[in-house]
Amino acid sequence: MQIGVPKEIKTHEYRVGMVPAGVESLVKAGHKVYIEKDAGIGSAISNDDYAKAGAEILDTKAQVYKKAEMIIKVKEPLPDEYELIQPGQLLFTYFHFAANKTLTEKMLEKQAVCVAYETIQLEDRSLPLLIPMSEVAGRMSVQEGAKYLEKPMQGEGILLAGIPGVAPANVLVIGAGIVGTNAAKIASGVGANVFIMDINLARLRYLDDVMPKNVTTIMSNSYNIKEMLKLSDLVVGAILIPGAKATRLITREMLSIMKPGAVIVDVSIDQGGCVETSKPTTHENPTYIVDGINHYCVANMPGAVGRTSTYGLTNATMAYAIELANKGYKKACKESKAMGMGLNIAKGKITYKAVADAFGMDYCPIDEVLK
Repeated sequence: MQIGVPKEIKTHEYRVGMVPAGVESLVKAGHKVYIEKDAGIGSAISNDDYAKAGAEILDTKAQVYKKAEMIIKVKEPLPDEYELIQPGQLLFTYFHFAANKTLTEKMLEKQAVCVAYETIQLEDRSLPLLIPMSEVAGRMSVQEGAKYLEKPMQGEGILLAGIPGVAPANVLVIGAGIVGTNAAKIASGVGANVFIMDINLARLRYLDDVMPKNVTTIMSNSYNIKEMLKLSDLVVGAILIPGAKATRLITREMLSIMKPGAVIVDVSIDQGGCVETSKPTTHENPTYIVDGINHYCVANMPGAVGRTSTYGLTNATMAYAIELANKGYKKACKESKAMGMGLNIAKGKITYKAVADAFGMDYCPIDEVLK
């Protein structure tokens, strides 16, 4: 198979879809790999590094798309890339379709085959290709939240850790999955008072056992969220429903009960956000203020730490990429239920129900497109 890796064009996106080790593995398996010139620069990977691993370096994105049967990326195609996509071309990347109707319609129109990193799911319901970036985003959420609590950033002017004689900040984490757990780990590690909420009591019991004593677990419901918002200096939104739009748990009205200058970091923004007042931002302009509350809603948080994120992501994605290249998407999806869960769009049809439901569009069972 001919495989293309274009340079990411999302604002301040420094990740790349493949590292030299992945190129070498694919080439050894008999595949051809095309890398767009300078695709790896943001992750400190040179064109020479890729060439030594067996890739062919192409000057333009258009050349990569034209030659490749499968495109491996990090982020969803942006409008400038839509016309480069060929009918039947396999795209393997993060899509987050349920939060983007235009992207969904364009991929249907282009007759692309879309395998989404974020919906590949194992039998234990874990999301292996989402986990590494969730780990990064969860840890970054506290790092960024701490910065925007500073007074020059229009925050409260409070230090997460506090100092002797001065209380630390209160951090509320809504969602106890990978993002939430990593956020709680970092926030508790610097000494903040941490409260983590979830609807899964078994998960809360587990976290109560393994987290340090400055982490308190709380059952998630509307009443408890409102009570905790009154106390919180930093709120991390870490809600995820695989492939579907995030549930809105914080309304605009609730902002009025928060402390002026408090910060919300809505990591769920890739899936539409769990806060009513959330809207996607970029690393260039990461925050905005609504009713005195600082909102940080960068849709590609891990992109800022490209080197860490690229290697973390490709550690997880490459085995699946090799499987798709060796077998083709039909055979790979037939033989692996996990891979089949990743197929969101094929043959102009939506094959992931949560995406179809998000827009009231027709859903096609996966078996029909794998014939």
